[in-house]
Amino acid sequence: MNIKIAMTIGDAGGVGPEISVKSALDSDLRMICLPVLVGPESVIQRAIDTHAPGTPLLGYSEQIDIVDGTIYFDDFGSLKAENYTDNKSCAVSGLAAYNGVVEATKAVLSGKYDAIVTAPVSKESVNLAGIQFQGHTELVAELSGTEDFAMMQSDGPLRVNFVTCHIPLKDVSEAISKERILKCIELINEAAIADGVTQPKIAIAGVNPHAGEGGYMGREEIETVIPAMDLAREQKIDVHGPFPADTLFIESIRTKFDGIVCMYHDQGHIPFKMLAFDRGVNSTLGLPIIRTSVDHGTAFDIAWQGKADTGSLLAAAKTAVNRARLKKALSES
Repeated sequence: MNIKIAMTIGDAGGVGPEISVKSALDSDLRMICLPVLVGPESVIQRAIDTHAPGTPLLGYSEQIDIVDGTIYFDDFGSLKAENYTDNKSCAVSGLAAYNGVVEATKAVLSGKYDAIVTAPVSKESVNLAGIQFQGHTELVAELSGTEDFAMMQSDGPLRVNFVTCHIPLKDVSEAISKERILKCIELINEAAIADGVTQPKIAIAGVNPHAGEGGYMGREEIETVIPAMDLAREQKIDVHGPFPADTLFIESIRTKFDGIVCMYHDQGHIPFKMLAFDRGVNSTLGLPIIRTSVDHGTAFDIAWQGKADTGSLLAAAKTAVNRARLKKALSES
């Protein structure tokens, strides 16, 4: 089963080019798929010269014979990044990174590649380019025509998704609805089943401190969260909570569950990254295509210095390959 993944290199001024080149040469990854780097040829070549000198670089097409030790790229004939700035946000690199994600997503939708795996992008860089950009999650969902989606972070049996994500904290309470919580419960339940869990147990975080303390610290749990959980139970989904978020990620609690639904970005991102920063995989649930990503940012402070860790990108790529294999097997059965 020949799996091909489109791996976007992210922001040219960050660690994305380095970890993409190193991952594309990883022998374990090359045994299970062909990683094709998506980005400007000049940036990829510079990353090779800096981090893997002497490695051949070739444009990918479905007609060529694949050679070990060669890195393949796809710039779709239009991805450019001239005079970008290292180690900081920059409109030039933001535009190139954005266009790379757009082209790679379209290529996966068309069947040219089996999955998209994304290196980190600076949201500031893309916005400096004049493009309103919340993140990969929202962009890929828009390009694929997906309305009901959710970000999930995972590390083996630890799965966390988010009712709200890239919005200001002041808007969270208004954005949380019974229907949205139910959809996130359904999506993480489906994700756990797809990973082989027969009867997933799902934990739900509260919105307020102490999960509202019976309404004395906020009524979102009573008026929105618990009614959504009741609807999930009607679907025979095994949900528990709502739990105070400050204790939900303690080992003795989190290991009882196959998925955790958090209400906003930092509620789940902070504990997850404390637990699995160098292994975490970011996925978008609900899409018609497979999309995974690193669980870290552009790390401008260490970019182009040979210090970046490939662990998260390799984990994301291997997760994408496993899901692509399952998807192909199901379509052929």
